[in-house]
Amino acid sequence: MAVSSPRATASPSRTAASVLAEAADARATVVLSGHVQPDADALGSTLALAEGLRRRGARVLMTFPDPFTLPASLGWLPGAEGLVPSSSVPSSPDVFVSLDAASPGRLGELAPLLADAGVSVVVDHHVSNPGFGDVRLVDGGAPATVTLVAGILDELGITLDRQLATCLYAGLSADTGSFRFGNTRPETHELAARLLSTGIDHSEISRRLFDTAPFGWLGLLSAITGRAVLEPDVGLGLVWTWSSAAEAAEYGLPGEQLEALVDVVRSTEEADVACVLKGQDDGSWSVSLRSRGGTDLAGVAMALGGGGHTLAAGYSSYVDREATVAALRRELAGL
Repeated sequence: MAVSSPRATASPSRTAASVLAEAADARATVVLSGHVQPDADALGSTLALAEGLRRRGARVLMTFPDPFTLPASLGWLPGAEGLVPSSSVPSSPDVFVSLDAASPGRLGELAPLLADAGVSVVVDHHVSNPGFGDVRLVDGGAPATVTLVAGILDELGITLDRQLATCLYAGLSADTGSFRFGNTRPETHELAARLLSTGIDHSEISRRLFDTAPFGWLGLLSAITGRAVLEPDVGLGLVWTWSSAAEAAEYGLPGEQLEALVDVVRSTEEADVACVLKGQDDGSWSVSLRSRGGTDLAGVAMALGGGGHTLAAGYSSYVDREATVAALRRELAGL
């Protein structure tokens, strides 16, 4: 099935929606994927858009890059049981949709689909997104990718119900820090009101996302925060610490439990920037950054090979821990 190219004069949301509507009407095969190790925004966006397209008649496959495992905090989202491994999707689908991926590299082994699909559609809200894919709905000012997906669903004429709203609300609340972060805008609350009006159990969603962890989490948290380092003279202040999946395993925890650490460390009053280094099995470090409002972390992360948002970003480092932190200090000092 050949999907026609969208008109250059159309708005980004209408362009993405028109391509997807055409694909649905033709019962085309649409592959949707969030980024590697998807969070609530990536997964919620994927599940909601896939379900909307399915209701319009498209043949839909949902996936995400290896490692193909979901944390317990996300596996309960409606529709997640329909996810398939990346090896199960066709190598040249009619349409490929990338959701919440700031760069092709975040799509892992699925990145070739950007070129091999009949049409590739990129829906993302990272300010560091360099622009890729045939059709781009990229808004660095949007608080979450799910807000862009909600707009597409509206364009497709899909009525939001509890299933769709649950997926969208999970991503919205996660990427706004339960509406605490500076990316929260009036229209963010307007969308939240729409989602709540469907009858979703927002308190249960929040409990599952933010307030549920195994007992071992307390021991891991104590160890990691206990070795945190405060450097108030670096930039506007830096606080950092480190851990690894191997250390998490010592407390009976999967490696994804480390993802929540940076939001604990960022509460440090004396530092504008919080950093958590997460050791990987290959010896590299996955670096998560958060700012309290004074530092453009997207620029910092891009300079170090990554990307993200102004107040939340990340990158990978392939040198040792001391050299990784030293490189970060240099970037922050140069601001």
